[in-house]
Amino acid sequence: MSQPSDMGVVTTTVTSREDARRIANVLLAERLAACVQFLEIESHYVWNKERMAEPEIMLLAKTRADLFEPAIARIKALHPYETPEIVAQHFSAGFAPYLSWIANNTG
Repeated sequence: MSQPSDMGVVTTTVTSREDARRIANVLLAERLAACVQFLEIESHYVWNKERMAEPEIMLLAKTRADLFEPAIARIKALHPYETPEIVAQHFSAGFAPYLSWIANNTG
């Protein structure tokens, strides 16, 4: 049985749906994620000493924790940004059948 801490989510942001779909399709095809969701967000940040505000798309890739590093590396290779946000978090709790579904659809 899969434990919540064995699973998690890798997140990144991009500016276009085309980039989001391209990254999601590769992660799914290579079984580095079982599911990738898109959320439209507005990001406010500092880049090269300038304050920025722009719409972005956040990708939430559900995966096994042992695939965090390969997924991060793959996203980095595909990402159009110079310094993309790519972070991973373990789940602290979760619905057991869903966690098993992630385990069965990755790797």
